[in-house]
Amino acid sequence: MGKPTIADLAKAAGVSVTTVSHAFSGRRYVEPETRKRIEMLAQDMGYRPNHRAQRLRTGRAGSIALVSSMPFAVAAGPSRLGFLMEIAAAAAVTAFARGISLCLVPPLGPRDRLDALEVDGAIVVEPERDDPVLDFFSSRGTDVVCIGRAPGRDDLPFVDLQSAATAHLLLDHLLAGDGRLGLITGVQRRNSYIEMEADYAQRMAERGVAPLAIRVDEQGGEQAAAVAAEGLLRDNPSISALCVPVDAFATGVLSAAHAAGRRIPHDLRIATRYDGMRAKLATPPLTAVDLHLGEVAAAAVDLLLSRLEQVNVEPGNLPPPSLILRPSSLISRRND
Repeated sequence: MGKPTIADLAKAAGVSVTTVSHAFSGRRYVEPETRKRIEMLAQDMGYRPNHRAQRLRTGRAGSIALVSSMPFAVAAGPSRLGFLMEIAAAAAVTAFARGISLCLVPPLGPRDRLDALEVDGAIVVEPERDDPVLDFFSSRGTDVVCIGRAPGRDDLPFVDLQSAATAHLLLDHLLAGDGRLGLITGVQRRNSYIEMEADYAQRMAERGVAPLAIRVDEQGGEQAAAVAAEGLLRDNPSISALCVPVDAFATGVLSAAHAAGRRIPHDLRIATRYDGMRAKLATPPLTAVDLHLGEVAAAAVDLLLSRLEQVNVEPGNLPPPSLILRPSSLISRRND
């Protein structure tokens, strides 16, 4: 027997040739159950779609981009295995299963240009207010989906990172002890910082105490956070806990606490947001939050592809963030 054709596959699946074509190209919406049946039959029959021919017919690149304006100083650790990389890995798997390739665009400098990038759509991770990445794609008419709400851009679809719920988890935990709670966020105006700062300010107002909050430039990474935290702790000896959502900043705070003679967690409790390698390998390990980034990334890919297919699909419910308790914020009950 010769190689199976698209007509053979359509007959076996009980659908039209056009439906089979759309199932592989993503040009039009196909019911998930039908797409799965077509894909399974194609595998059984040994059918391979001609993606080059599909791209010529549709004028599409067959790829999407994953982009972030976060610098590597905070988006990835020394091994490059961090927040952005975890999202990229999950997004690539989901895109590949849909016959789409994923292009990971590294954090861009002020002179970098995206003009050579030819993609059908883009996923932008935690954009900041007036993010130049968003401006670039808007100017080209490229479909964009955000991971995390884009401040000031309510017109852009997004997959919710549940930043408000994450803030509640961290602040509830750290406020369960004695002393004052401080906060260290980023200078850049990302939604997760904005919602954390608002929740913190409200809680301090309810308690009738002045907030002890500072912002650090993401570009400075761990070292900038260490310098800022050392000053904050020196000027405010009453601080007994610090909420530091950026994990790179949190490891810098550990260094600052050591320099200031603060024992963790006996004299200073610390918690961060992202439960990545930095949090797990810190000394002591950092209390963090499971953001379920695998599910978030997959939902973002599905949302973007539905927009490319011109189908109105709302993101499904994601699991709520959950607190991962570790020694950095748990005070031992034994006498030291």
